[in-house]
Amino acid sequence: MIDDIYKDAEQRMAKTINVMRDNFGKIRTGRASTSLLAHVTVDYYGSQVPISQAANVSVEDARTISINPWEKTMVQPIEKAIMSADLGLNPSTAGQVIRVVLPPLTEDRRRDLVKVIRAEAEDGRVAVRNIRRDANSTLKELVSEKEISSDDQHAGETRIQQLTDKHIDRIDSLLEDKEQEIMTV
Repeated sequence: MIDDIYKDAEQRMAKTINVMRDNFGKIRTGRASTSLLAHVTVDYYGSQVPISQAANVSVEDARTISINPWEKTMVQPIEKAIMSADLGLNPSTAGQVIRVVLPPLTEDRRRDLVKVIRAEAEDGRVAVRNIRRDANSTLKELVSEKEISSDDQHAGETRIQQLTDKHIDRIDSLLEDKEQEIMTV
């Protein structure tokens, strides 16, 4: 029973880390990456799909993303989707190929991005702590229902705290790596 609570908390904490990693991937570092456009959707025959399902998205060089739509009619919708995604990117079209050139990041913009990722990391830490709180309250309920002993509760809380510490250390490590990546000119 305690193992089930532990496994559930572990899975939920791992999901939190994955969401945070995805959110970090959306934050520009000045280098071109196809992940910048991963969450941008375009209307493709009546349904919203990621750009990668309507076009070939590739990195042309360190500062340029190239988008080659599979159909000529998709050039305008893809261009509009990128502009309306509020990424600060301006696509330019040459025939059927859309190029997105990433402007260089200024020092102020880099500092702003660091603030954004720190806030994102703090949200991740809070989520992990909330998962710990939920697991510990479940253990307390089991003690009050006399399904486990208080010694089992303390052992379970210790395991969950160790799990929490491990995941918060992982968040801090990801934050440090992303800060380094952003501040590198």
